[in-house]
Amino acid sequence: MKKMCSVLVMLVLFSFLLSGCYYFAAQKEIKNAENSVAQLKAAGGDKTAPYEYCSAEAFLAGAKKEFNENDFKPAKELASRSRSAAEAGLAKK
Repeated sequence: MKKMCSVLVMLVLFSFLLSGCYYFAAQKEIKNAENSVAQLKAAGGDKTAPYEYCSAEAFLAGAKKEFNENDFKPAKELASRSRSAAEAGLAKK
């Protein structure tokens, strides 16, 4: 019984650690995406690369929505796609 409780405690602790990692990773990726989208907007990307700009904005909005709903893994993935779209728009210039 004691061994079973120890294993259960370890599993719970491990799951909390994993969810915390996703939280901070998603938060960092959203900040990076926000910076990339801001750089694209400042460079006139809404006119020179409208597809990339709109995509970056939409992915960022989705990432923030998922983050607010505590879905950190999809939030990180959407933020990464947003950053990639913004960087593609910056490369077009």
